[in-house]
Amino acid sequence: MSDTLLVIAGKSFNSRFFLGTGKFKNKIDLKESIEASGSELVTVALRRIDLERHEENILEYIPKNVTLLTNTSGARNAEEAVRIARLAKASGCGHWVKIEVINDNKYLLPDNAETIKATEILAAEGFVVLPYISPDLYTARALVKAGAATIMPLGSFIGSNQGLKTKEFIQVLINEIDLPIVVDAGIGAPSQAAEAMEMGAAAVLANTAVATAQNPALLAQAFAMAIDAGRKAYLSGLPQRQSLANASSPLTGFLYDNAAAH
Repeated sequence: MSDTLLVIAGKSFNSRFFLGTGKFKNKIDLKESIEASGSELVTVALRRIDLERHEENILEYIPKNVTLLTNTSGARNAEEAVRIARLAKASGCGHWVKIEVINDNKYLLPDNAETIKATEILAAEGFVVLPYISPDLYTARALVKAGAATIMPLGSFIGSNQGLKTKEFIQVLINEIDLPIVVDAGIGAPSQAAEAMEMGAAAVLANTAVATAQNPALLAQAFAMAIDAGRKAYLSGLPQRQSLANASSPLTGFLYDNAAAH
């Protein structure tokens, strides 16, 4: 089975690895990680963008062919998320926005209800909205109705590197929602990203794991390779797991038949 490009809101992507830009020790590491991974979409919090375009503006380190996805990090409700998205667009950061509404300081879980409200408003204004949620089928269905371009369920607590703790719930979304499912948050190793892709996820977004690695660019490249491998495995039609052993070669007959012949 041949693969197709990932398409979001009519835009095609060769890479299915999305990269967040927070927590990098310096902007050189960020630039090298984007280039090494081949990522074609990166998320940037508006509060980290120097809108006056000084030399150290993070935007100067993001290749021109990469789609900028402004995220509404810091928003505590729909109103604040909408305000941030509008400011980003007015500042020349484009109309692609990741809705991130968090008012829980302990677990940093997204507020699904406020995310739906923000998505409805911004999608109606022509934004390409990629909402970040706790994986929930009813929320996902509401977001489809609201005009979301993707659904971005968390794999585990943001920044935790715990991997796919919500795997079964993400699988429900992959099975039931007719939008690209992008696994976001908690993915801490390439093997975890590959696992998400083997499930049928459309893409994976990682940030903390890459940014805090000893060699960020090398890990970013490893993530891209793992995501590509996971995608190929999914397209191959992986065999089902078996509860008992099933020999790949005959276990009886060969030695005994030869002995009888002599």
